[in-house]
Amino acid sequence: MPTGAAPIRQLAPDAVDELTSTAQKILADFGSSAARPELLRKIASSAARLDETIRHQCRPVDTDDGLYVLRGLPVDDGGIGPTPASWSTAGDCAAEWDLILLLLATAMGHPIAWEGQQEGRFVHNIVPSPGHEDEQTGASSTVLLSPHTEDAFHPGRAHLLLLACMRNHNAVATTAASIRKVRLDADDAALLSRPVLPILPDDAYAEAQGFAGGEPPKVPALWQTEHGPTLRYDPAYTPLDQAPADYRAAYDRLTAELERVSVAVALEPGDVLVVDNDLVVHGRVPFRARYDGTDRWLKRASVRVPGRRSRPLAEADEHGYGQAALVAHL
Repeated sequence: MPTGAAPIRQLAPDAVDELTSTAQKILADFGSSAARPELLRKIASSAARLDETIRHQCRPVDTDDGLYVLRGLPVDDGGIGPTPASWSTAGDCAAEWDLILLLLATAMGHPIAWEGQQEGRFVHNIVPSPGHEDEQTGASSTVLLSPHTEDAFHPGRAHLLLLACMRNHNAVATTAASIRKVRLDADDAALLSRPVLPILPDDAYAEAQGFAGGEPPKVPALWQTEHGPTLRYDPAYTPLDQAPADYRAAYDRLTAELERVSVAVALEPGDVLVVDNDLVVHGRVPFRARYDGTDRWLKRASVRVPGRRSRPLAEADEHGYGQAALVAHL
């Protein structure tokens, strides 16, 4: 698996100063990073005034890699405090970074949150947590976090995913693979474009529930657009054993191709990885958590891009397993 193969967009010192000073002022005015309506409105108005150089660096993904790294923002390893033991105890740790991430997210589209995940927060803390080491969630550590589309189960999933690195002393890599780089024959692509299997909610959604009186919706793994293929992929939560043999074989070939083109990106503190969630599946290599306050720590924000048409119209009829997205309509 190649390492470090991600396009870099370097933020100029003036842009860094503008982002950090704007976040600090908002934090001073509101006293908390909790995304209250009035704070979101302030972020929206502040993001609209960001210099054009920042907005240019936040432009859409423009290569088949399907991702890029924004670099140049500083992180004070001592100032942010120890890595939280779990998202539920993180509170407002490194709150300035919550606001920086929301400013960037708002420059790209509409930030979203989920009622059933991390108490509806717009910025999530991704840290290893005791007792969750073997799960297929961001709280795991000792297992490979399988490549997946973020929130693949839901029709309202994000178009973009932002991962900001607070701490990564051991260079634990995020994995990523773009559908635009795989090679599939026409028969496999056609088969995977049919709605054969559902994708179920992952374990991070404690309150997820099935749609009363209905079956889980069957969804395609691939979708062709005028710009090329997109995908909706989460094998850890897809009941592949229920599919016909030819479909499973095609899915296996897709998995092998995603593995072939996968890259491993070891984020540095201050890096913000921007992933196009329609093109790229992401995961994480295994690591051994120490639980001593120095473990890997990321912050995550999700973004919908207004007007983007990259998904089948049939998704509008899905029930989303009872999960509601909270959208910052700014």
